[in-house]
Amino acid sequence: MRNQTRERLATTRVGIAGAGGLGSNCAVALARAGVGHLVVADFDLVQRSNLDRQYYFADQIGRPKVEALRDNIGRIDPEVRVEAVSLRLDADKAVATFTGCSVVVEAFDDAAAKAMLIETILERLPEAAIVAASGIAGWGRVEDLSVRRMGRLILVGDLESAVSDELPPMAPRVGVAACMEADLVLELLLGGPSPKGA
Repeated sequence: MRNQTRERLATTRVGIAGAGGLGSNCAVALARAGVGHLVVADFDLVQRSNLDRQYYFADQIGRPKVEALRDNIGRIDPEVRVEAVSLRLDADKAVATFTGCSVVVEAFDDAAAKAMLIETILERLPEAAIVAASGIAGWGRVEDLSVRRMGRLILVGDLESAVSDELPPMAPRVGVAACMEADLVLELLLGGPSPKGA
């Protein structure tokens, strides 16, 4: 039996830019919550090095990430529509890909790509909010991951922890940030946080 919240979410459309550690885990969380239509864009293939923190499996190595993710979500909930867009996003492609989405999730590794997407959504897709992440490398210090709200932009992370050999992206911290992004998407789609004690 579907509850009213899931019925509302079933009619929503969310874009996800990037299908790596943040994007793949965020997409799965949104699908499990009941978001009915996900538009996921990424140009990369699944690699063995991705398996430590991304929602893929060893038998999917070499496949386009967006196609493998679509299949994985289909096994979780076949009713969720996943639009797998296999391309490298620039500003024009981002507009074409995410027009019609209520919220876009920024899930890139590259700082320049992050900035491009945020600027593009804010300037050219005025109907969409954007949830982004910065500073999620390493482990521990979960209390340092915070939420900053700046109008239609919501930012998750500590804004400091850059990926390096000493601070690799690791599944627990990446997963926490991905689920924080997903939870903020639900808040935007449903008109605010759930009431305390509900």
